[in-house]
Amino acid sequence: MISVTSDKFIRPPEFVPLDGLAERFGLDAEAVSRLRLFGSVLVQDEFAPTTVRAPVRVRDDHLADALVGLELPEIQGAATIADLGAGAGVPGIPLAVALPGARVTLVEGNSRKCEFIARVIELLGITNATVVHGRAETWKDGIGGCDAVTARALAPLDVVAEYAAPLLRTGGALVAWRGKREPAVEAEGARAAELLGLDVREPIRVSPYHRAENRYLHVMVKVRETPARFPRRDGVARKRPLGRG
Repeated sequence: MISVTSDKFIRPPEFVPLDGLAERFGLDAEAVSRLRLFGSVLVQDEFAPTTVRAPVRVRDDHLADALVGLELPEIQGAATIADLGAGAGVPGIPLAVALPGARVTLVEGNSRKCEFIARVIELLGITNATVVHGRAETWKDGIGGCDAVTARALAPLDVVAEYAAPLLRTGGALVAWRGKREPAVEAEGARAAELLGLDVREPIRVSPYHRAENRYLHVMVKVRETPARFPRRDGVARKRPLGRG
């Protein structure tokens, strides 16, 4: 395997087909080229922070799974998006590619993952995306400035809600990617949302790719100001979740 920092150029392999995604999500040729290159990096780069390496799985589990967020008006119409716990850059990088008019900030607490994301942003030539090394609770510049906050497999809903609420402007929305529905977890998320000024919408079942099962987007819209005591100190949201108090 090679990396985006090596002298070898990672070329978009033909075995990462994206034509179906282009038609489904209205992507132009430039966006398709960038997404194919990103997929190639995830397949080939030894430093990519993902265990998903098979080309078809990268297309399905990373690219298609990220782009399905475009089916929501809360994402499609957002001018400023924060992707929390960005990891390998998903869903943040695909959304930045698909929405060139939006400003996307990928927030990640792991320095090596941040370095990877920064290299990918440079390699793809994405000018509307930046990476922030830090946690959501400590990202003061983001408070009250986001139209949408995304989170994929980051934490339980009550914890993610606490991360996101202070960052959202009133009218903005948290969109959380999750798998099989869990009534207890959703109830905890709803209790936290009430304290944070968020209105919980009915989870939306999505099908990012053929035969995808148990894929849901959970939406919470900020309907009133989040109390000034939030965000709590770094790490407190996980240690003392609001929905389980």
